[in-house]
Amino acid sequence: MYPDHTHHAPAERAVAVHQPTPIPPAATITAPVVPVQPTVLPTVASVVLPDGRVVTGYAVHPAQPEPVTPKPTVSRAAVNVALGGIGFLAVCGGLLLLTSFIAALTAFISQLITLAAVIFGGWIAIQVLGSSGHRSGTGTTVNIRKAVIKRNHFHG
Repeated sequence: MYPDHTHHAPAERAVAVHQPTPIPPAATITAPVVPVQPTVLPTVASVVLPDGRVVTGYAVHPAQPEPVTPKPTVSRAAVNVALGGIGFLAVCGGLLLLTSFIAALTAFISQLITLAAVIFGGWIAIQVLGSSGHRSGTGTTVNIRKAVIKRNHFHG
């Protein structure tokens, strides 16, 4: 079951045992707790409720908001210049969009005109070259053949 080399006496190996190193506790500095008396004693208020109970507690004064620092005044001319610049940019952007729209519309209309010309030209070609006017049903092809035959034969 085991390979051959395991049947021999086991060789003694040196085993090193590692012991964990204890970590010293962190040095804590404990300062004595000294109670400090408040410099100003808050006023105690007592309120008699309608049912006769008395509620006693400290009066809470609403927190005063921090004073608002006044903002520096902005001159009316600076506001007008800024608004004029924004308006100018809006007009330029609108004109750019308008010109690109007009160019696209012009290209679309020219393509429609070209398509109509191709369709109408094809219809005209079918009317002119079609076989609707001939009784024989062979159409223009027969007429072209007759003309070629007449051209190639000499009649004397």
